Formats: sequence, C-alpha cells, structure tokens
Amino acid sequence: MMSTTRPGVRRLAGIAVAIPLLLGPGVVAASAAPEDPQQPVLDARVKSIIEHEGLEFKDLNDNATVDPYEDWRLPVEERVADLVGQMTIEEKSGLMLIQTLNSGCEGTVVDPATNYIENQYMHRFIFRNVVDATPTACGASGTPVVTPAQAAEFTNGVQELTEATRLGIPSLFKSNARNHIDHDARVGINEAAGAFSAFPKEAGIASAALGDDDYMGVVEDFAGVMGEEWSSIGLRGMYGYMADLSTDPRWYRVHETFTEDADLGADIMGQLVETLQGTTVGDIELSPDTDVALTMKHFPGGGPQELGLDPHYAHGKTQVYPGDGFEYALKPFEAAIDRGVSAIMPYYGAPIDVTYQGRTFPETGFAFSDDIVNWLLRDQLGFQGYVNSDTGIINDRAWGLEDATVPERVAAAINGGTDTLSGFDNVQTILDLHTNNLISEERIDLAAERLLTPMFQMGLFENPYVDPANATQTIGSDANRAIAQEVQRKSVVLLQNSGVLPLEDGQTAFVMGPYNETQVDEFGFDVINGNTEGVGAAADADVAVINVTAATDRSVTGAYRSNFDDTGWFNPATGTFSDTDDPSTTADFYVIGGMDPEYGVNPVVMDDIPGLDGNSPWGASDRCIHDAEVVNGVNQNINVPNPTPSCTDNGLRFGGALPWESNVLDFTGMADSQSWRITPSLADIQTVMDTVGAENVVLSVYFRQPYVLDDASGLQDAGAIVAGFGVTDSALWDVLSGNFAPQGRMPFALANNVTAIETQAPDLPGYDEADTLFPFGFGLTYGFSDVTPDIQFYDEIMWMAERGISTGYPDGTFRPWNEVNRDAMAAFMYRLAGEPDVTLPAESPFSDVEEDNQFYKEIVWMYQAGISTGWDDGTYRPLESVDRDAMAAFMYRLADEPEFDAPRRSPFTDVTPRTQFYKEIAWMHDAGISTGWPDGTYRPWDPVHRDAMSAFMYRLDQYLQDA
Repeated sequence: MMSTTRPGVRRLAGIAVAIPLLLGPGVVAASAAPEDPQQPVLDARVKSIIEHEGLEFKDLNDNATVDPYEDWRLPVEERVADLVGQMTIEEKSGLMLIQTLNSGCEGTVVDPATNYIENQYMHRFIFRNVVDATPTACGASGTPVVTPAQAAEFTNGVQELTEATRLGIPSLFKSNARNHIDHDARVGINEAAGAFSAFPKEAGIASAALGDDDYMGVVEDFAGVMGEEWSSIGLRGMYGYMADLSTDPRWYRVHETFTEDADLGADIMGQLVETLQGTTVGDIELSPDTDVALTMKHFPGGGPQELGLDPHYAHGKTQVYPGDGFEYALKPFEAAIDRGVSAIMPYYGAPIDVTYQGRTFPETGFAFSDDIVNWLLRDQLGFQGYVNSDTGIINDRAWGLEDATVPERVAAAINGGTDTLSGFDNVQTILDLHTNNLISEERIDLAAERLLTPMFQMGLFENPYVDPANATQTIGSDANRAIAQEVQRKSVVLLQNSGVLPLEDGQTAFVMGPYNETQVDEFGFDVINGNTEGVGAAADADVAVINVTAATDRSVTGAYRSNFDDTGWFNPATGTFSDTDDPSTTADFYVIGGMDPEYGVNPVVMDDIPGLDGNSPWGASDRCIHDAEVVNGVNQNINVPNPTPSCTDNGLRFGGALPWESNVLDFTGMADSQSWRITPSLADIQTVMDTVGAENVVLSVYFRQPYVLDDASGLQDAGAIVAGFGVTDSALWDVLSGNFAPQGRMPFALANNVTAIETQAPDLPGYDEADTLFPFGFGLTYGFSDVTPDIQFYDEIMWMAERGISTGYPDGTFRPWNEVNRDAMAAFMYRLAGEPDVTLPAESPFSDVEEDNQFYKEIVWMYQAGISTGWDDGTYRPLESVDRDAMAAFMYRLADEPEFDAPRRSPFTDVTPRTQFYKEIAWMHDAGISTGWPDGTYRPWDPVHRDAMSAFMYRLDQYLQDA
C-alpha cells in the first residue's frame, strides 16, 4: 500500500528501459532488474514518486529519472557507489558527523536542526529526549519530555528536512539505552525508561538468562520488545549495547554492563545482534526488517580503568591490564562482529603498557589509534561495518592528544580508522583538512560508503517515516510490559535464606526504603510503612522487608570543581571559603576542590601528560589547570568559577564517586564517605535488624555495582538477602511472597571484603576463593537449606524445586544424600508426568498402602499407568528404598517403553544380559540418563540417593522433551 502523503506520482515517458548505472566517474553499466521485483512501501513527503515499468521509485534528486541509487531493485553496493559518485565533498564530509538533536516541545523540530542539515550536511543524530505518557509543557526549562506520538512526529519532521536536501538522503537516529529501570539515569550515558517497557538493568537481563532453561531466549524476548518500541518512533540505530565486562566493580558504568564473564557476554552480544538486526553468522547484511542497527561499545573493552575511574574524566583516562586480560575482553566483541554488528564505538581510554600479539599500542584514546581500529578491529577481527567515535573525543576528551589542535585531532581520528565523529558538528574542519591534503578524498569516500550502506540496507531511502498512532499503541503496550515484568521476576537472585522467605500469609511486614505502596498492598500483607512511621514501628512487625539502594550523592559529587584549591562555601565576590552558607548572599556556592591538598594526590601515571605524574592533585590533569595562563608562577584559573578553557571534570556529571573515594564500595565505607548515599541509611537498617531480629529481616539490595556486604555492616546477618538489578515492587513481591520461585543467578561475583576490590586485577573476573562471598553464577531458590551451589547435582536439585517435583522436607532441607523411598519415588514421577488426573479405586491396589498414605494418589497412579505392579505378595513397600535397577524399570515405563534393542555387550561391567531389568538399564545408558560410575559399574542393587535421583529425573525430562 502506497503512502498518501507523497506529493504525487509521475510516469516516466521516453526513458530507456535500461537505466544507466554510474559505477564511478565516466563508467556506465546496464543494471539488470530482478525478474519479479517486489514493490516496497514508499513514502515521500517532499520529493516526488515516479513510475517506471509499472513500479514506483522516489525521485530523491528531482531529475525525473530513476538514478541507480534510487532504484531499490539494484544491489546495495551499486546504489552506494552511484550516490557517492554524485555527492560533493561537502555532502560526503557531512556524513562523518553525528550530534545530539532533540525534539522541541510537542514534537517540533527546532534549532539547531536547520544548521546541522543545511550547513553541516549532517544525516546522523542522537536523540536524547525522555519519552513518556505525559509531556512537559511548552516554555518549561530543560530538554522537553515528549510522548511516543510526538517523538515520532519529531523524527518524521527531521526526515522531511533531509529529504528536501539536494540528494534526498534520509537521516539515521540513534539513542543510548532506554528500556531499563534505572535509579540514576544520566544524560549522555543512558535515558530514563519513561513510557518504554521497563526491563531490569543489563546485569538483570544476564541474571535472568543464567537462571532460565531458555537461556538466550530471555535476551531474545527483551530485544524483541525493545526493537519493536524503538523502531516505532524512528529510532533505527543505537549507541549500545555495552560489550564491556564488569571486571572492575569500582567502575561506575558497571551498571551498563551485562556480566564479568566473557563467554556469557559473548552469548548475549550475539543474541542482541541477531534479534535487533536480524543478522547472523554467514548472513550479516541488514534489511528493511532490521529494527535497530547496533553500535557496540566500547572497543576493545571498557572497564579495566585504573582505580576504577572513568575516562570521561581527565583524572581517569588510563586503561590498564595487569592481569593480561586484554584478549579476554575481546570475546563479546568477536561474537558481535561474527554476526555482522553494524558499527563499533571505541572508548575514550588510553591503554598503558599494552602489547598484544607482538604489537604495542600507542598511549592515545582508542578512537585515534590506527593499531586499534584498523589493525586489530578490521584486519585481525574482520569487522566490516563503520566506526563511530564516542561523544566528545575531539573537543573534550582527546586523551593522549591533549596538546594537539582540533583539526589535528580530527585528522588523527579519521586517518586512524574512525568514520564518524560523535559530538562534533563542524564540517569545515574536515573540508580544510582535505584542502590541505591532510585527509584524502579516498578516505572520505570510504567513510561515506560505510555510512550509507546500512541506511540502504534498512530501507531508509524507500521509507524513513513512522506512524505516530502506531508509536502510541506500541510503546509500553500491555503485551510488552508483561514480557518485561516476567524478565524482572526471573532476574531476582536469592543470595541467602534462613527460612524467612517466602513470606507467610497473614504476616505483618515492616517495609522501608524506596517502594510503591500500591503495588505492595496488592499482595494482601498487613504493611507498616517504615518510611513514614519510623524505624521504631518495626517492633510491631513479624518481618521486615528493606529495599536498599546505594548511589553517589549528586548534591556532593556535583560540587566537584577541578580548579578550586579548598572545600566549602565559596563567595565569588571575596574569593574566600567558609564552612557554612552565608545567609547574607545568594551568590556563594558549595565547592569540593580538586586542587585541595586535603584529598592527596592522584597516583595515576601517564607519561608526558600534564597532571598525571603520580604526585599531582586530582584536578591537575584537567585542561582548565594545565592549559591555564600562569602569571608569576600563579595559575590564573585557580578558584575561578568560569575559567578559560573550561574544566572537563566539573560536576562529575557522568557519575561516579569523588576520585579519591573510588575504592569505597563496602557498605560501612559508603556510609562514612562523602560521595555515597545509602537509602535507607545503614544506621536505620541496623536499628530495624536489632528491633525485629536480624533473622526476620529481608534485604532487597539493588546491586548497581558489585557492592561489598562487609562484616562490619552486619548486613550478612539478615535472614534473607535478595539481589535485584532494577525491578518493580510488583515483580519483587511476586518472588518474596512465593508466587514466583527465585531463579536468577549472579552475573558477577561479590567480594567479602573491600581490600579484595582494591587488589584484584581490574581486567579479570572474580576474586580468590577466600575473598569471595558469592561467586559468579550463584543463586538459590526456595526450599532447601542444606543444598549449596558447590554440591554435585546442585542445578538438577534446583530444577526439581523450580518444577515443583520435590518440595523437600518441612524443616526446609532436601537431604541430598538420603536414600529415595518408593513412596517418594512415586510422587517424583507423578509430578514429572504433569500430575495427570487419577481415578481412585474403591480399594487400594496394594495391601500395605492405605488411603491415608501421604502419597496414596501417586502410588495408585504408578499402578494404573503400569509403571509399578508392586511385589508378588501384593505389597508396594512404600518406605523401602528404591534400588538402581528398579529405578531404571520405572523410568523406562514412564517413557512409554520406547523401542530399544539391548546390546549383546553390556555397557556396564557388573550388569549382564541375564540381569533383571537389563534392557531397561541398557536403555538408561543409551538415552544418556545414567552413565554409571567412573569404574564402569552400574551397581544395580545399590539404593538411589536423592541427589542422584534429581539428576536422573532431569535427564529423563530432557529425553522426553527431545523424543
């Protein structure tokens, strides 16, 4: 169906059937159209649609001819070549720029859109508006909040402006992550979810996948929702996801990573690419069905930052690999590249003393490095897409090139392999470099080809427009939110439980910390709101549920100023500091000085870089200090509110602690620090634990980072601890109440002391065993206090619990090494079979099984199903243990006695063809349900223990699913 918004359709008369294809200057070839071309949906709102040979095409350059780049029947590479051949040097150079372009109020297109499109020749933009159901009013301060429909109208408006350009090249909009519950969303890092369906943070997606039988199916569900919602407003590109690993828990951006484990990270990155782009190994081209083309970041792996500092800041620009983990960090990127990820973003950081495969990398930001981008990314790893710099590498974060001019930085980045410069919007700089032969036209053409290719592949040249009404219906739809809620439930990790969970009906629960009263009230508990009633009210509760969050305090970290040499209330009029706010003036403001000697020196060393000599104050590496005018030995920018040049690090607006507190990650330390705020306070948490009894306290901790539950904090004494990564109270209380058994697994390890945080290699996962509180992959479920992840068949026992096949004993134990009785065996098999309906007989089929037997129904079912006929004397002997030979017979019969020819030669040394149940035992081996003992025996007359029975039941279930 054709769009009704196009200006009109013109038929071409007198034009040759073979349309000329310009392969290059002066080169023409006839293009062969497909035998049965399928007309795509076209939408033109400025240019015309023309008809040729019974098909329709957009006349993007207004020449009344179907040019090869307008001919959707042709291969993409031919269309790209034709378009690049028609573009001016200005138009090609403009493609290499990408900058933030936000909507005005109510979805309007506002400045600087016209400048970007008409004067800078730009076609790539970063969209950062929050999209929510309720927009901000026109005239309100700040970046407007827009509705889904308004966001769609905005992107459509920009597409109209770019369609109106000489060649009608469409725009590509990108955004940072949006579909997550984030308590501390920061502009330039990620966006608040708003109206989008909200999933856990990235670590929660990994946690849910680790604990779910469907594994990457969880990631596929998440990405399917995200892609549908993004594309509905015209977001067809993403700055993400982060393939970085959470190997250094101090790094404040850990909350954007999925895991510390490179193999899990590789699986997730591969699935994200496959789902969002529709590409996979062997088929890496995008298509019109692609929802979102990814820009995977931050190559070659952010995270191993020295001291955990972030290279957004001048004091944290170095990236180190003391554990030789450089190659380990590449795994997730390799998985994405193998599946055809569209773009790669290098990080700001500069590698220090890093040699890989015999090549030592220069100590400059990765986006400036020919060795990193061209040699490693393209030549070694085979990347075929385009390289998109991180935002601000030219004007603000040109690490290693601090003394270079802006044009020199641009030339270094482009000649080093970077194709588009984020946060830069001056096309004249590139043009001047080309005029001066510092960037060749061949290099500009190559970038243009790389940047145009995905836009053609995704069908943007045919139809870049979206339907605002569809955006309203799609974003945050009931179906999408239901999927998000399910993933939230799956993400919750039960770290410890003395029996307080699941909560019991009728209990009075004292609830404290951030929570949604309406959602919690739906579960029917008698709730005392500790946030309003105070900690003393906990005395009236049976149990306390405390939602614990920890984040840097913006009112404190926002006061950081690199160029001030003291801390306190600063009065600009007098140039003096005070310990208190001066009530006589409104001009004073609170400052924490980066040059204040009280905070010591920055130990980071980067050769020949000002302020990073290991002995300078923390603010000394900022340009407002090292590039300042110095008169008679006095830096003229010290204690100047608006210095020239400006400070890069002021306000620490991208997050993170004050740099001298980067090692503080334990709850006791955070409670005593300047930077951190724990909610509720640690003191209040401890008071509640004392009041209600620690064993009756449930701590729900939001692990934004891998915090340390240190001994001194007392938090480890809680009756239960659950780890969350961004969940609603509705999802959380589904788990706490027992409506949903916890199944999440930790995507990163937790240390048991803060010293381990300081001394661990920042480029390698985990800690020494002695320093580990909970390892990677740890997670409990309800029911068994005597089953820990280190025992054999832990996963299979947890599966038994999650499937409801075993509920354990009333005291909360499973007793894995106890023998399995025949009555319990009947119950296990009945539940595995799906608890079919049973018609109970007037009289028991067994003389020793009465109707009041605990498992009477299940034993009757065993008899009626022909799984057990009992003993010759008419008994069942329910309390006798099950031997391994009889178990084989039971399982064979439950599997419906599949056709099987028993081998002449037994798979086990102690079982012969004359052994009772030989066929069934041999089938167990053939089906992979039992491999026997390491010495080659089966031990048919040994009793089955409950742990081994779990393994047999799990394998039987897998067999039945595959049959």
